[in-house]
Amino acid sequence: MILIFGGTTEGRIAADTLDDAGKPFYYSTKSGRQEVAMRHGIQITGAMTQDDIVDFCKEHAIVCLVDAAHPFAENLHKTIAEAAQKTGIPVIRLLRPASGRIKDATYCKTYDEAIAAMEQQGVKRLLALSGANTISKLKPFWQHHETFFRILHRQESIDIAYRNGFPESHILFYNKDNELPSIEDETAMMQSVRADAIITKDSGNNGGMPAKTEAAHRLGLRIFVIEPPVLPASFIIVTGKYTLRRAIEGLSKDFFPLRTGITTGACATAATKGALLALLTGEPQEEVSFALPDGEILTIPITETILGDGYAECIVTKDAGDDPDVTNGCRVHSHVSPGTQGIRFIGGSGVGTVTLPGLGLEVGGPAINNTPRQMMTNEIRALSDKDYDVTISVEGGEEIAKRTFNSKVGVVGGISIIGTSGIVSPLSNEAFIESLRRELQVAKAIGTTHIIFVSGKKAEEALKATHPTKGAAFQHDENNTLFSILDKERSLLTPPSGVGGPRFIHYGNAIGEALKAAYELGFRKVTLGIMIGKAVKLAEGNLDTHSHKVTMNKEFLRQLAGKDADKIDGITMARELWDIMPQAFFDKIHDECYRHCRSVFPDGTLNVKIIKNE
Repeated sequence: MILIFGGTTEGRIAADTLDDAGKPFYYSTKSGRQEVAMRHGIQITGAMTQDDIVDFCKEHAIVCLVDAAHPFAENLHKTIAEAAQKTGIPVIRLLRPASGRIKDATYCKTYDEAIAAMEQQGVKRLLALSGANTISKLKPFWQHHETFFRILHRQESIDIAYRNGFPESHILFYNKDNELPSIEDETAMMQSVRADAIITKDSGNNGGMPAKTEAAHRLGLRIFVIEPPVLPASFIIVTGKYTLRRAIEGLSKDFFPLRTGITTGACATAATKGALLALLTGEPQEEVSFALPDGEILTIPITETILGDGYAECIVTKDAGDDPDVTNGCRVHSHVSPGTQGIRFIGGSGVGTVTLPGLGLEVGGPAINNTPRQMMTNEIRALSDKDYDVTISVEGGEEIAKRTFNSKVGVVGGISIIGTSGIVSPLSNEAFIESLRRELQVAKAIGTTHIIFVSGKKAEEALKATHPTKGAAFQHDENNTLFSILDKERSLLTPPSGVGGPRFIHYGNAIGEALKAAYELGFRKVTLGIMIGKAVKLAEGNLDTHSHKVTMNKEFLRQLAGKDADKIDGITMARELWDIMPQAFFDKIHDECYRHCRSVFPDGTLNVKIIKNE
């Protein structure tokens, strides 16, 4: 079992992350005010002493503690650390996203230090945004200088102010729902009290730091910031849901049924940062930390570093976790050398070349997607403002590409460097859906207006008899030269314009995601071909028909069958329905499939065709 200490936004993130495991865990808060929607979590309330935590951990076989409490809950952090030391249980600390160092702000480690700094800088009228619990800590200042405190609109906070003798006329409140104010709200409040300075805790983006400090900057107010307390060295620091899950996977290997992995884009980013660090320092790198697209900081090992004359190269081995990813175990290289054209990305051996428009990448350039490019650019610019050439290559990438969808989207000669999150979710549809969306983008770029979604090859063959492609499909010859099926005129990079005709795209099980992506990209004519096995699941409202998520529901089929319901009892496979049910039954299946598809493809032409196995 795992025990979370929450009560914050980070606590909700931790609970959501652990809920995905489908196993019970405990979620502890000091009070019962925070309502957390959990499917598998068990919420407990009440302050816990060190002995309480130790006893609870022993009684409930706790193997991991997650500290997702407020950054300034210093006593709780200390109590958790002491209990962990007694029990030998590891602690994962989930930090909220940092707001970054505030320009022109005065940072202080303690409130006494802040008081001294404010006295020295001549602050006369202070707005304290540090919370009710800091009223006593700032008492030596507000007893002699006009000070306003904004606190939560709840009795506990009001009582703290009264006990400390703080004047009621100088108390300000958040709105009735205690929501974080906007920049405009913060600006208006600061103007209303005519403050010449504010003091706040460095509570990160989730604590509203950006709005507070931007408003103060607009009004020219001085800013004093209390730094968060130093965390125990024994804590394992993570910064979001992905890194939290990966930490738990390492500590409690059977909690999540499957391990997450990292994308080729994350591998390339780590290798690039490692290579640049090696180039700048002259030292091989063993591991690097870098930012994922959502701001989380991920640390992964470097497999090998090569230092040369005027260049450095790092290799990262991709770990796809438990996802059946064809790139699992591949070695991603990044060769970094000084350049003359800003940051230039070059496709090396095993990285594909883009040959069709629609991917958002230059035709003829390397298949390195925009998110990985931005990740690598961010890491390079955090270290240096000079120009660099970055060559990404993948060992065996050309062979690996033969087992991907690359040829369908016009990427030849290797794999794509991809990943929108940096993390591979095991057995999720993320990589498949990204490929599907890329194929739709290509279809749009070459003028296709009619998309025919099919679950697989059998459905595609059935529908091709009535929907000829008219040259909308493309192939590559043995030399990876692009040519059009329609006219066989060879062209290295440019597909024929205005090819017309429908384009067949496989949706696998992701019916809802496929239709949603097509609609978002502006397609308004779609045909969905579906075999009866998937159709009976879709008819019930399941837009993802994977057998891991949903099975044929006989009771639902009985309801549709009406007077023929008894016929359903004897079947074991959906295809048997063709032999025993009347046409009216299949009409109902069709109508229900159509209705649910309309929920994600609300207007335009939509045809649903149920295909017989033969």
